[in-house]
Amino acid sequence: MAAGIRAEIKIDDPADCIVAQAAAETSGRAHSVSKSTNPSAPERVTVEFMLEAEMEPDEFDVDTDLSSIFSYGSSTVYRFERDLDGDCPCACIEQFDCPLVDVRAHGSALYLTFHAPDMAQLQTVIGALRERYATLDVQRLLQSQQEHTEQNLVFVDRNTLTDRQAEVLETAHRMGYFEHPKRANAGEVADELGITGTTLTEHLAAAQTKLLDAILDHE
Repeated sequence: MAAGIRAEIKIDDPADCIVAQAAAETSGRAHSVSKSTNPSAPERVTVEFMLEAEMEPDEFDVDTDLSSIFSYGSSTVYRFERDLDGDCPCACIEQFDCPLVDVRAHGSALYLTFHAPDMAQLQTVIGALRERYATLDVQRLLQSQQEHTEQNLVFVDRNTLTDRQAEVLETAHRMGYFEHPKRANAGEVADELGITGTTLTEHLAAAQTKLLDAILDHE
C-alpha cells in the first residue's frame, strides 16, 4: 500500500510567481494552470493559466512577456515562458521530483497541491519552501488510503508559538507535567522556568489553544 502524502499549501504574495501576480493585479482568480516543454528548447517551460477578473489591464506589471491567447467571456487564458529551473514556487517543488497536481491563485494568495512519497520527502520540500517564503502556510495534509479509510495528517507550524510559549511547553513536557500521573506539578515547572504559576498557566493555555486550533480546525 502506498504511503504517500498529498499536501496543499498556501503562499501569500510570492513575488516570483507570475500567476499570483496577475491574479493580485486584477483582484481575480487564476486556475487551470498547465505547462509544456519545447523539444528544441528543453531548458524552457511554457505556462498557461486562466484568469477570471472583472477588469484586466492592457498590460501587466510582471517581469515577463504575458500574452493573452484565448477568451471565455470574463475569463482569459494567458501564456508566458520561464526557465525550467527557475526561482518560482512551482520550480522549487518540482526540483524534488514532486509534480504539481493543482496550482491556483485568489488575489495575491497562491495555492499549490502536490504529492510527496513519504513524510521525510515532504519535510524536505516544505523546509526548502520556508527558506524562501516566510508566508507559507500548510493548509492540509492527506495520507494515502490505509485499510480503506482516509487519515488526515495535520502539519503543526511551530512558528505560530512565541519563543516563550514554546519554551514553557517543552519544559512542561520534559518534566512530565502532561503525564498521568504527573511527574511534576505546575509549581515545579514554574520554578524551573523562573515564573509564577499564573504566568505558567497563561503560557500553556495560549500554546495549547494554538496547537488545538491547528489540529481541529484545518478543513
